[in-house]
Amino acid sequence: MRETPRQSGGGRPRASLISKARESIEEGSKSFTAASMLFDEDTRDRAHLLYAWCRRCDDIADGQDHGGTLTLDDSDPKDRVEAIRILTHRALEGHPTADIAFDALGLVAAECRLTKEMADDVIDGFALDAAGWRPRTEGELMRYCFHVAGAVGVMMARIMGVPADDHDTLDRACDLGLAFQLNNIARDIWEDDAAGRCYIPEEWLAEADIPPGQHMKPMFRPQLVKLAARLVDLAEQHEAAARLGAARLRFRDRWAVLSAAHIYGAIGREVRERGEAAWDHRVHTTTGEKLRYLWLGLRDAMRDPEPVDPMPRWTRGELMVMARMEAPPAPMPTTPLRDEEVRPATPKPQPE
Repeated sequence: MRETPRQSGGGRPRASLISKARESIEEGSKSFTAASMLFDEDTRDRAHLLYAWCRRCDDIADGQDHGGTLTLDDSDPKDRVEAIRILTHRALEGHPTADIAFDALGLVAAECRLTKEMADDVIDGFALDAAGWRPRTEGELMRYCFHVAGAVGVMMARIMGVPADDHDTLDRACDLGLAFQLNNIARDIWEDDAAGRCYIPEEWLAEADIPPGQHMKPMFRPQLVKLAARLVDLAEQHEAAARLGAARLRFRDRWAVLSAAHIYGAIGREVRERGEAAWDHRVHTTTGEKLRYLWLGLRDAMRDPEPVDPMPRWTRGELMVMARMEAPPAPMPTTPLRDEEVRPATPKPQPE
């Protein structure tokens, strides 16, 4: 049998992949769509290709359609995550996957040198959800945020041309992803609870005297408001650090990143300001507000960032170590030792 020829993008035309990716982002995220329009054409196209893969993985893992209400089917969540991993690895190896979003990843990975390790960091977040995992400590919460958003921030930085050895700027890109996810968690506490999930650390709940699984009960709403504010405060620390890295990007990239920081930061701040009414209706930003945040992003792009002291407690390096420590052990190598096939079965007799 002939081996399938390797072609980035699964052999699909680049223009077709970009068109489908653009449709995916326009349907799935108005906020990201608004900020991404500030990129130059190549960067915007590549950002859309990466988003299409992230969105598709999220939908497969959760049984969603572009982030809609959770409608988990009867398939095993762990099997769905394994399917994501297999298709992702196949795409990264340059093979067709029969799924346009995974082929899109194969194309952008080839163009921007995104690695299997980067993709696996993201997929490991889906694996945590599939296992019914909940964070016990703040560190575990931040490791989850690294998987599902910080690692994506690193991939986005590579798409924007940040060199693989510019670790400080990649750290700041990770900070922005962490900030985005913390704000999302604060906003989605009710939706996550309805789906049987909770990303508030168990230690935080215990400190607030909220029994496990009871945080959405009306009698605990005052304590929940404080915990949501704690999430948003943590997000703001990482957002401030991310601005230091944004200052090193090209102007249009910097403008896009800072605009996105304003948009997603506004979500968290609105949750904090609404207090006990934060989850009566889902927090979102209007078109007019997004335009305002694009303007604020332009203003910030023309200024030096404010100094940050102290820097956030949780660093990309520390979170990566935590992730590697929790990962399953690597499989034992099955290749023979270098001289295993030529070593004689029995030693030759030595002359007396």
